[in-house]
Amino acid sequence: MKARTFRRHIRESFKSIARNGWMTFASVSAVTVTLLLVGVFFVIMMNLNKVATTIEEDVEIRVHVDAAANDKDKEVLEQQINQVSGIKNVTFSPKEKELENLIASLGDQGEAFQLFEQDNPLNDVFVVKTKNPTDTMNVAKKLEKLNYVTTVKYGQGTVEKLFSFIKISRNVGLVLIVGLLFTAMFLISNTIKITIMARKREIEIMRLVGATNGFIRWPFFLEGLWLGVLGAIIPIAVVSTAYYYAVDFLNEKLKDHFITLLEFNPFVYQLSAILIIMGAAIGIWGSLMSVRKFLKV
Repeated sequence: MKARTFRRHIRESFKSIARNGWMTFASVSAVTVTLLLVGVFFVIMMNLNKVATTIEEDVEIRVHVDAAANDKDKEVLEQQINQVSGIKNVTFSPKEKELENLIASLGDQGEAFQLFEQDNPLNDVFVVKTKNPTDTMNVAKKLEKLNYVTTVKYGQGTVEKLFSFIKISRNVGLVLIVGLLFTAMFLISNTIKITIMARKREIEIMRLVGATNGFIRWPFFLEGLWLGVLGAIIPIAVVSTAYYYAVDFLNEKLKDHFITLLEFNPFVYQLSAILIIMGAAIGIWGSLMSVRKFLKV
C-alpha cells in the first residue's frame, strides 16, 4: 500500500468518527465501561495473587534436632537435609536463639521464660524452605525419617487447608477474568458492529464505484482501532489514580501484617498497556467482522 493511500485511510477514519458522533459515543462508552470493569477486577486478582504468593513463601519447615546430637551429628544431619529433593535453603537456629525468639514473641509474658536461659529446654532447629511451597508436606515426611530428628513442624493441617484455599481462589479468579474478557468482547464488538451496520449504504456505494475490499476495509479497521484506544483512556486514568492512593493507604494499614500491594510502578504501566491492547484488538475485531458481512459477494 502506498503511503499516500494509507494517509487517506487515516483521514477517512477520523472523519467517520467525527461524522457519526452518537454512534462513536456509544461505542467508546461501551469500551470504557467494560474495560473499567476488567481493569478493576484485574487489579484485585493480581494483588490477591501477590498476597497468596507472600503467604506461601512464609511457609517453612522446622526440624527439631535431638538434644543428644553432638556438633558432628548436626553437620551430618544438615548435609542429609540438603540432599532431600525440593529443598531451597536450610538455616540452622541454635536453641539459644530459639529461646530469644520465644521470649520476644511473648512480649511482657516472655519475661517468665528468662529463667530458662541457664538451663534451656528447647532444641536446636533447622529451618527449611522448599523450592515449591506446595512440596512442603512431602518434604516434611522425608525429613521425619532422618536420624537425630525428634519432630518436624510446618503447621500441619492448617498449611494443607491454606494451599487448597489459595488454589481454589486462583482457579476461580482465572475463570472470572476469562468470563469477564469474553463478556467485554461481546459487548464492545456488538456495539461497534451496530455502528458499522448503520453505514451499510456507505459501504454499498463504495462497492458500486469499484472500490476493492481492501480499500473499503482499511478505514473501518483504523476506526475500530481508534474507538478501542479512546475507550481505554478513561479506565486507565480512573484505575491508575485510584490505585495510586490505594497503595499508599493500604500499605500503611497492612505493614504490621507483612502484606503489601503490588508497586504502582511498573504494575500500573503494565496494566495500562494491557487495557490499550485489549481495547484496540476488540475494536479492530468488531469492525472487521461487521464490514466482512457486507463485502461478501
